[in-house]
Amino acid sequence: MEVTLIGVGLGNPELMTGQARSALEGADLVLGSRRLLGELAQEGQERIAAVRPGEILRLLLDRGAQSPCVLFSGDAGFFSGARGLIPLLEEEGLAYRVLPGISSAQYFAARLGRPWQDWNLVSAHSGQCDPVAAVLEGRDTFFLTGAGGGPGELCKLLERAGLGELRAAVGEELSYPDERVTRGTVGQLAGEMFSPLSVLLVQGAAPRRPAGAQGIPDGDFLRGDVPMTKQEVRAAALAKLEIRESDVVYDVGAGTGSVSVELALQARKGRVFAVEEGPEAVELIRRNRERFGCWNLEVVPGSAPGALDGLPVPDAAFVGGSGGRLEEILECLLRKNPGLRLCVSAVAAETLGQTMALLAKWGYQAEVTQISAARSRTAGRLHLMTAQNPVWLICTCREDRT
Repeated sequence: MEVTLIGVGLGNPELMTGQARSALEGADLVLGSRRLLGELAQEGQERIAAVRPGEILRLLLDRGAQSPCVLFSGDAGFFSGARGLIPLLEEEGLAYRVLPGISSAQYFAARLGRPWQDWNLVSAHSGQCDPVAAVLEGRDTFFLTGAGGGPGELCKLLERAGLGELRAAVGEELSYPDERVTRGTVGQLAGEMFSPLSVLLVQGAAPRRPAGAQGIPDGDFLRGDVPMTKQEVRAAALAKLEIRESDVVYDVGAGTGSVSVELALQARKGRVFAVEEGPEAVELIRRNRERFGCWNLEVVPGSAPGALDGLPVPDAAFVGGSGGRLEEILECLLRKNPGLRLCVSAVAAETLGQTMALLAKWGYQAEVTQISAARSRTAGRLHLMTAQNPVWLICTCREDRT
């Protein structure tokens, strides 16, 4: 027995390759989704609807067919169930071959008259897709959509993040008689209803300042009269937090959003939540977010810990202000994630002492760093150093934390 895995294209039989059509005609067992079986399998063939790799393997072993075919929509190498089936076939020692098909990305690119080799290809079938992180890679992004992640829902998330002006196109029922292509902006397509058989292409939107060395100059931020964590402290805090590109990060007491912006640039495939209760500061965070194009940064107006309710579990958190609620904030953060990478900024010795005592009470070790920086200023022909306020950074480290 040799199993043939066929990428049938978009479903229209006219788009199948000749090799795939010949293999299907000679099959004595055909497995696949009900839709594909109804459109492609022929009379006289044994047809069984099955899509899960384990179920398909069991049927192949039980039926004893000599020339079985397994049908996959699009191309067998493009977000296909073949990926899960092939390892199972190899474990059983079953011979197989893979026949490629025309994927929806290929077809849609041709339909639009555009090349697709530079597209960012993303599957939204699982419902776990983050469209903001995807388009922030800066390349036009193709979404293979599905239940819970249709074009309208994805565009709604992008619009909410401030990306409503990006150009987009939706392809529905591609290759079928009811095929339709809709062009517009993300804002125009947000919330619209489209066919379950749809794909989405969205213009890329890289941040206006790429992630680089930590510590953006203070003068690059809009500030007003709101306190701001200085460049040297920001650089040290980000180094201590060890931000990864897919992290979920909180900035509690975000002030102007200078730390939030730097966190968002580092966690370019993640999400950053800037929690701030001051109306002027909230507006400044929004303006700095737009200034740097950090669309993966979400402003959360309100005071912690209450404002933290409903936010996703954080991987890391920076606490730059607590409004007198430090114990409640830290307790909430560490309850959400006991292995949190936490950094607390303190300018007063009392805050340092309180933070150390709380962490010790909860079984955490603390690493304390004092940042004492001085900047030069001119005095005639001379350069004199002006000291900045010393700042303590208290970071958690638990012995059993990996």
